[in-house]
Formats: sequence, C-alpha cells, structure tokens
Amino acid sequence: MDLVTPSFGLLFWTGITFCLLLLILAKFVWKPVLSAVNARSQKIDEALLEAEKARQEMKSLHAENERILKEARAERDAILKEAKEAGAKMIEDARDKSKVEGAKLIEAAKAAIGSERNAAIADMKAQIASFSVDIAEAIVKESLASDEKQKALASKMVEDIKLN
Repeated sequence: MDLVTPSFGLLFWTGITFCLLLLILAKFVWKPVLSAVNARSQKIDEALLEAEKARQEMKSLHAENERILKEARAERDAILKEAKEAGAKMIEDARDKSKVEGAKLIEAAKAAIGSERNAAIADMKAQIASFSVDIAEAIVKESLASDEKQKALASKMVEDIKLN
C-alpha cells in the first residue's frame, strides 16, 4: 500500500517544487512563449489576409484576362468580317468589270461583223454589176450582130426617149 499512498513529506516537497517550478516558468518562460505564440498567430493572420488579397487579385486578373480575350475575339471577328466584305467587293468589282469588258468586246465584234458584212455586200454588188455588164455585153453583141436588129433597137430607144 505504500505505492498507492505517498507520505506527507513527499507530498509537501513535491508541492513546493511544483510551485517553485510554476513561479520560475511564469516569470521567465511564460511571457516569451506567449509572445512567440501571439507573434505566430499574428503572422498566420497576416498570411491569411495576404492569401485573400492574392486570391482577389487572381480573380480580378482572371476577369481582366477574360475581358481582354473577349475584346480580342471581337476584334478578330471584325477583321475577318472586313476581309470577307473586301473579298466579296473585289469579286463583285471584277465581275462587273468583266461584264463591261465583255459588253465592249461584243459591241466591237458586232461593229466588226457589220463592217465586214457591208464590205461583203459592196463587194458582192460590184461583182454582180460586173457580171451584169458582162452578160449585157454578151447579149447586146449577140442581139446587135445583124444590121436589122441594130436598126430595130435604135428605133425602139428613140420611141422610148420620146415617151419620157
């Protein structure tokens, strides 16, 4: 039973040692430990505040990046739209120009065909006139081969002249 119930002297010296240790710890150790704990707590609070600031900055930077991306996309779309419109305008201008050039070529071809046709008609008229003169000459030579036929033709022409 001696192990379970200590003697009065042991309890007394243990109490005095405990009180003395408590006083020494309170006087020399407690303030530095508390100040170290408070400083650590303050550093943790500051770190948490800075982490929150960093999170807010990241959030604002992300929003700014999204805004810049939207602007860049809008600008890209505008540039693409302008390029497509310019391409379409160039194609339309080329088409109009080719229509005008085609119309000019057609008009020039029509004029050339008309002048060629007129030249062909004039040439044909000249050839027909030449053939007519040749035929008339041959007919007249044959019909005026005799003196009687010449006299009959001359009298007929005189009568025609008198009638006019």
